Amino acid sequence: MSRDVLSQTPPEGFVLSQGRGAFTTHNGPYYHRVVETGAAQAFHATSRHCNGVGLVHGGMLSAFLDGLLAAAAYRETAASPITMHLSVDFLDMGRAGDWVLGEARVTRATRDIAFVEGRAHVAGRDLARAAGVFKLMRRRPGG
Repeated sequence: MSRDVLSQTPPEGFVLSQGRGAFTTHNGPYYHRVVETGAAQAFHATSRHCNGVGLVHGGMLSAFLDGLLAAAAYRETAASPITMHLSVDFLDMGRAGDWVLGEARVTRATRDIAFVEGRAHVAGRDLARAAGVFKLMRRRPGG
């Protein structure tokens, strides 16, 4: 991780996230803020998060939102959420140097499935909105 990325001060209340998987760690660093319900996360967009014209890449926003929605599902259900469906609507553009923040919440959960909605924004300006469906994986007794 470059010193540039870590030298950026995160938005108030956000702390560096630890213990993420290899894919997420590679794409980050990510930050999180403890909230009562759902999940709140952020990342500082650098040139490596951008496409050839200097805008935050749609794939980066999709990966960020997928992890954000899964975090909300986990917090609500205490089960490991596996993405079954992810729908992303791109609304505006972010650029290198922006802090991209995201919030997500579970709209419905059954024993095996969670439905989650969220958004990624810069200073309150929505970049993307997402909806996801997650299979909830639980350890089997004695397993």
